[in-house]
Amino acid sequence: MIKFKFIISIFIFFFISLNSVFSAENIAFLDMEYVIKNSNIGKSVLSKINKLDKSNIEKLKIRENQLKKQEEDIKKKKNIISKEELDKEIKDLKKKINDFRIEKDSMVKKFSEIKKKELSQLYQKINPVIQSYMDKEKINILLDVKNIIIGKSSYNITDDVIDELNTKF
Repeated sequence: MIKFKFIISIFIFFFISLNSVFSAENIAFLDMEYVIKNSNIGKSVLSKINKLDKSNIEKLKIRENQLKKQEEDIKKKKNIISKEELDKEIKDLKKKINDFRIEKDSMVKKFSEIKKKELSQLYQKINPVIQSYMDKEKINILLDVKNIIIGKSSYNITDDVIDELNTKF
């Protein structure tokens, strides 16, 4: 019984002695996707990337339509031409389709590399501006909005950073 009272008194002592802990760190959060989509420099980079993507898509559609047209021509000629001639045209079409797939994969890979490079350069340009804003506002920790479940809107510095970027660039 004495041990039980002793253990209870220790628990009570610890619960009474607990204090609330307040952090002296200044924390803010930022929506990087929104910053990139709505800042002048981000819009220009995204526009460049989108133009390249549309150009690639148009080239591929033209090539695909040509292949479809050739396939339709072969189907129309199927009963008219000899079997050897038909086999030759089908083989030629299959080769062109294979080349098309290789070209498409190459374009996608090249586009991904260009997109990655452009976004990397964009981040290298905007990071010093964000860092200087953090220094100016004495912010110690900056989190991305994607990692925040809930927070006060006063800690969101997205619009301020966009204004800083637009004045800098």
